[in-house]
Amino acid sequence: MSVKSDDIGYWSELKLEIIRKYATAYSKILAAQKRFEHWYVDAFAGGGVHVSRASRQMVPGSPLNALLIVPPFTEYHLVDLDPEKIESLRTVIGKRSDVHIHPGNCNEVLLREIFPHLTYDDFRRALVLLDPYGLDLRWEVLRTAGHLRTTEVFLNFPTMDMNRNVLWTRLENVKPADIARMTAFWGDDSWRDVAYARQTTLFGDEETIKVAGMESVVKAFRERLENVAGFKHVAEPLPMRNSTRSVLYYLFFASPNDTGDHIVREIFDSYRNRGL
Repeated sequence: MSVKSDDIGYWSELKLEIIRKYATAYSKILAAQKRFEHWYVDAFAGGGVHVSRASRQMVPGSPLNALLIVPPFTEYHLVDLDPEKIESLRTVIGKRSDVHIHPGNCNEVLLREIFPHLTYDDFRRALVLLDPYGLDLRWEVLRTAGHLRTTEVFLNFPTMDMNRNVLWTRLENVKPADIARMTAFWGDDSWRDVAYARQTTLFGDEETIKVAGMESVVKAFRERLENVAGFKHVAEPLPMRNSTRSVLYYLFFASPNDTGDHIVREIFDSYRNRGL
């Protein structure tokens, strides 16, 4: 079977680089602690490889990057909803006893098949990648990950989907289905209080008008990860920009431990100072 690959921009290549750097440090630290298993979990694993829009060369995806890390992770859990990408993963990776490929919706697979094995007393820890294509992730996944106290999470915060389909000037004009997707991602409808306010028009009518930009939404979500999901540390998210410097999404990192937080802050700052 042919390998299914997606075209990616240089910002995605940088994201892969950032995650690879942290995953290498993470695996080295956890492997040295003999009592722990450490898992690599990719909830939107894709087909395993990409094509660079800039060079047109093949670029290893996050699963292949993880498989090349030394010392290796104890197990690799790769999830994707697309059957073609699942078959592509199997083709690219081959048969390995330490790699577990999970077809299906990550919201269900993580909560049903993976997170139950990552309780605090199981002596298992995990680095979890949540890279949704849009508002496809449910808050329950993040809340569960935070309460486990065993998982460190990279999250692609999907600002493009939010701006395009939800955060319009007037909330009344947004489709109910898109409002529901935003609420499922956020965990409740408090995002409305962050982004919108009720105002009275010149004709005495009330309407819900957007009063806050994306930076305020990102700040509020960071606070939710700390105060509601229960992550001890949430680094200041890194804005990922295209060639015109428009922000495509924010890369979040949330962790229950001081060491991971310290390492990621240094990595994020090194890229932030480059003006990304």
